[in-house]
This record gives sequence, C-alpha cells and structure tokens, in this order.
Amino acid sequence: MKVLLSIRPEYVEKIFSGEKKYEYRKNIFKKEIDKVIVYSTQPEGKIVGEFSVEIILHDTLDNIWDLTSRYSGISHSFFKNYFNGREDGYAIKIGEVIPYNEPIDPRDINTDFKPPQSFCYLENDFHRH
Repeated sequence: MKVLLSIRPEYVEKIFSGEKKYEYRKNIFKKEIDKVIVYSTQPEGKIVGEFSVEIILHDTLDNIWDLTSRYSGISHSFFKNYFNGREDGYAIKIGEVIPYNEPIDPRDINTDFKPPQSFCYLENDFHRH
C-alpha cells in the first residue's frame, strides 16, 4: 500500500539529493506501507516523486538519533524540537527514490484536494508523467 506524505520543500530536496535518508514522524502508519508518494508542501504544493520504504524504526529518541543522525538532513536541535515532549518516535528509512519528471498538481486529479497534515493512505495510483 502507498501513502501520501506531506514534506517541506527543503527536506524534499534533501531526500532526492540523497542527503536525507530518514524521514521522522511522531505517529506512523497502521497499515503496511511499501511506497511513499511525496507531496511537497507550499509554496510548491505538488506531488513531486516517490520513495520505497526500507524499514521503519521505532525507538527512544536518543536511540533513533544515534542510529540515523548521519543521514538525517536536519540538526539535532530541530530533531529535539520536532519531538518535543515525546519519549519515542519513528524514522522511515528511505529506499529507492524516484523524482517525477513533471510534478503533479493534486487538484488536477481531485479538485477538493486538501494536503494531509501528516499522511493519508492512497487507494489509487498516481501515474508519473
């Protein structure tokens, strides 16, 4: 199954360049996910590519940071602020990355599209252009 994940443009860039190999989340999917469709949030506001999920780590924040910091694409202070008040978290290990040749405006597919706060499950495939 696939999910549509909202990611800020500066981190999308780091994912597709290979600098960022982990995507951090406070909450994770209940269903088994093998692909993430990347929605780059505003100002871009488009679906720009996808990546496969290698593994999802769930651990204490200290352990997650120790295991992933080298390829986090973020500072330790940003990591701590993001997870503020939590004891554990999730890190999605990014596998194969496929940037789309042409970004997709999700409103062309669904005029009522509202970007997910974090993620949403996808029943239909997005076809790459």
